[in-house]
Amino acid sequence: MNRVAVRPTGLRPSPAQALRRFGFLCLAIAFAPMTVFADEGMYLFNELPTKLLKERHDFDIDQEWADRLRLSSVRLNSGGSGSFISSNGLVLTNHHVAFDTLQKLSTPDRDLIQNGFLAKSFEEELRAPDLELNQLVSIEDVTERVNAAVPPGTSAEEAFPLRRAAMSTIEQESKDETGLRSDVVTLFGGAKYHLYRFRVFDDVRLVWAPETSAAFFGGDADNFEYPRYNIDAAIMRVYENGEPAVLENFLRWSDAPLAEGELVFVSGHPGRTQRIFTTDALTFLRDDRIPFLLNLLRRREVLMQQYSLKGTEAKRRARDDVFGIQNSRKAYTGMQAGLLDPRVMAEKRGRESRLLAAIQENDELRELASAWEEIAAVQKEKRVLLPQTASIRTSLAEIAHQIVLLGEENLKPNDQRFREYTDASRESLLRGLLSEAPIYADLEQFKLADELTRLAESRGADDPLVVELLVGKGPRQRAAEMVQATELFDKGFRQSLVDGGKTAVLASSDPLIRMARLLEPEYRRLRELNDRLEERERQAYAKITKATSAIEGTGGYPDATFTLRLAFGTVKSYQQDGETIPPATTFAGAFEHSDNYVGPEDFQLPSSWHLARSRVNLDTQINFVCTADIIGGNSGSPVVNRAGELVGLIFDGNIQSLTSDYLYTDTQARAVSVSAVGIKEALKNVYQAADLVKQIGR
Repeated sequence: MNRVAVRPTGLRPSPAQALRRFGFLCLAIAFAPMTVFADEGMYLFNELPTKLLKERHDFDIDQEWADRLRLSSVRLNSGGSGSFISSNGLVLTNHHVAFDTLQKLSTPDRDLIQNGFLAKSFEEELRAPDLELNQLVSIEDVTERVNAAVPPGTSAEEAFPLRRAAMSTIEQESKDETGLRSDVVTLFGGAKYHLYRFRVFDDVRLVWAPETSAAFFGGDADNFEYPRYNIDAAIMRVYENGEPAVLENFLRWSDAPLAEGELVFVSGHPGRTQRIFTTDALTFLRDDRIPFLLNLLRRREVLMQQYSLKGTEAKRRARDDVFGIQNSRKAYTGMQAGLLDPRVMAEKRGRESRLLAAIQENDELRELASAWEEIAAVQKEKRVLLPQTASIRTSLAEIAHQIVLLGEENLKPNDQRFREYTDASRESLLRGLLSEAPIYADLEQFKLADELTRLAESRGADDPLVVELLVGKGPRQRAAEMVQATELFDKGFRQSLVDGGKTAVLASSDPLIRMARLLEPEYRRLRELNDRLEERERQAYAKITKATSAIEGTGGYPDATFTLRLAFGTVKSYQQDGETIPPATTFAGAFEHSDNYVGPEDFQLPSSWHLARSRVNLDTQINFVCTADIIGGNSGSPVVNRAGELVGLIFDGNIQSLTSDYLYTDTQARAVSVSAVGIKEALKNVYQAADLVKQIGR
């Protein structure tokens, strides 16, 4: 599944097979609150669509059912979702969500991505170096308190620090009171603010992962396509005090395959949607931001492919980067294709015009029409800012950047810091900064040389900042000097800078720390400008929400924020190119594809599968599709039935679903899942993990 725009460091946040199948029937794009179509919706767990589910599917959500599902669901800081599946801490997620951890735990002699992994005892389970899981414990509406901090009529420039201070204060008070991670989440474009409290699990260990050739069967060509034949799954375990965590809430496992028309639910963390966006905001995405990102991704893809040609070990080291870049590229390509379809923008403009006409006829609402003009003005300023950069994106450069910012932010009152540097966020920040995950000098140097080149291209080679960074040398030479001289590979050195604060940072002669110090003022300038634009948009979208609620009624759901949501839908076939695409596939189909395909290794099942073929029930369901409303970030989300039993694991959407960031349609768009019965079949009869199977659901 696309990892786009999810991860804090840049979403993780996709391959580009021709969009030959991209032919969706455009339905309406909705604002928030939204007029909901079909099984559309990413609902808050404290505002569930009880009436809608009763009317459409004759299903009654009781609080116990919802609470158990919420407490069984987890968010991974690597950018995806997961679920607890046993009382002794087992966690199910996607192989591609675990890919980052698999890469960090791999060595030249132990390639977990290529060969897979199975721990046969607790002692064999491998601890992830910097993985964090968040379980949503409670939700509290703090809208009145946040809004009270910003008097009416306050300018965006003045409002942003006031709002940030209020949110930081609420988070810190909550953390001090409960000990839980506490995040204030902006909803409905700024019309509501909710406080989310999370239980944090920071001791996470790998239990099982299949070979990539089974997890990502079909490779780039099949990504965002259907039918599929994947076991894109991995199992981890959370520990507390050095022992497997004892859990009260976890998902039971269904042993029944799914049938056409069956109602299912998805509990996960969709990254970010833009369904509230105006026509002008979508135009900026279509004509400016997405093309900019695609050019950047294509550049990085070529770079990493060049590095991979250096040999087997280089290819292994670059694999996570290559996968993430390709995944993002394909996702953004699909989004842009949707926005380039004239029907999408025509429908959007039509609905927007009807809404504005209704507002103009209402004396009490007329002044809210200015919000659309404000959004249009903000997009013009965004176009100017878009190519401006003061960021160098490599592992060590980002570590240096965070250490420099941390030293400065620590000197400020907590409520005046950047939100990721507040006391409430400190543990998560330090987990990444002080990770023992391997960083490879040759790869770091390769990427740094290109990043310096990109900075020079963007700002101009004679730009004073570029001149100061390069000190009279070319990007390749300068990158080599800095990587060879830096001490940031050493966790202890990083710790000394964190402990020493700004004094230690200013005294450091480390070349990457010095580079980060040079970039810091420009970074802060650009961030401040973007923060002001964000505040202006927030105020404008709050007005749009008010107007839309008055005209179309309240209810619906807010845009996604990488926080827990509930979606629902039915297992459903669809029509494509004159054919009916069945809702489910089987192991027989996987072996048939592997047997008959002559081409890339991506369509070859691993030897473990061929050796186990006689043991596998080939009629077992392996993948299925449903109409649930998902996007990137939902990867790893559990799919449950009416009884709340696990029936599947979201791992992708088909190509027609890639417009879901800004519109939903169930005409052809489908969420793609690994079937729970398929995962268990693979565990039992391919990987012979009988002990692990016994733990699942108990």
